[in-house]
Amino acid sequence: METKRWTVEVFLTEDENDDVTTATAVLYTDAGRRHESVAHARRNPSDRPVPEIGDELAVGRALSDLAAKLIGDGAEDVAQMAGAVSRERR
Repeated sequence: METKRWTVEVFLTEDENDDVTTATAVLYTDAGRRHESVAHARRNPSDRPVPEIGDELAVGRALSDLAAKLIGDGAEDVAQMAGAVSRERR
């Protein structure tokens, strides 16, 4: 059985007013591929600043986008493989 290791790094930045939090999620596969997603969380001006909430929302959105990209890549790979198989059968 083969074990693979993929690493995700998450970088968080906040603007000077704590109004916008930006999360960048970067996935590195052991095969050397790199995938990146960026997402934001904006604080309602009437809410008090709670940086942890912005962090959670921005990171959750970035990871969700990263997941969607990976699922799309997998689906595209399956479609290409299916096309190659159907061409081979002709």
